[in-house]
Amino acid sequence: MSTAQREDDEEWELINDDGFVYKRKKRHRLEPTTSSAPPQPPDPAVEEKHRRWRKKRTLLKLKDKYSKEIRQWELLSNTLKEMQKNANVQTEKRREVDSTSCFDGASSSNQPPAQSTSDSTHRRLIDELFSQAEAQEAIIRDVSNLCDVAEALCSAQEERLKQQFTDLPIWESSPRDLMEALTEQ
Repeated sequence: MSTAQREDDEEWELINDDGFVYKRKKRHRLEPTTSSAPPQPPDPAVEEKHRRWRKKRTLLKLKDKYSKEIRQWELLSNTLKEMQKNANVQTEKRREVDSTSCFDGASSSNQPPAQSTSDSTHRRLIDELFSQAEAQEAIIRDVSNLCDVAEALCSAQEERLKQQFTDLPIWESSPRDLMEALTEQ
């Protein structure tokens, strides 16, 4: 190792700031002959208090962020459950209507019993398929509405993010306005 490299290493010190490790130039200490007292090392209790405060503040921000996200997911989940209930109710109503109309049609029929049974089976099957198609249509409509709501939320968030950049003073018409805005901050 050369002497220049050793001198260079002696001018730098490693700093560990809550897990963030970096190098910085060593600060030259004042000579003890000066009248000012040497700097006191930081109090470990105060440093611990500051570290806990920063950690608490960071955790509270994360908690708020995740709470908002959880509320949004709960809203979407509840909406989906409600859509499923509505589809089930519509299916049940359709089956009740179909079953009453099927019995009415079968009892008033003057055809032979074999063909009447075959027709009623076909009608029931057609009515059941029709009710399933209606239920699926209702689900698709509800999901489409849910997608529209999600798209509106995304668009609003995008607009808020865009607004942050368009409100910057760099878009001012003159450099003087920009300098005034920067000095005010």
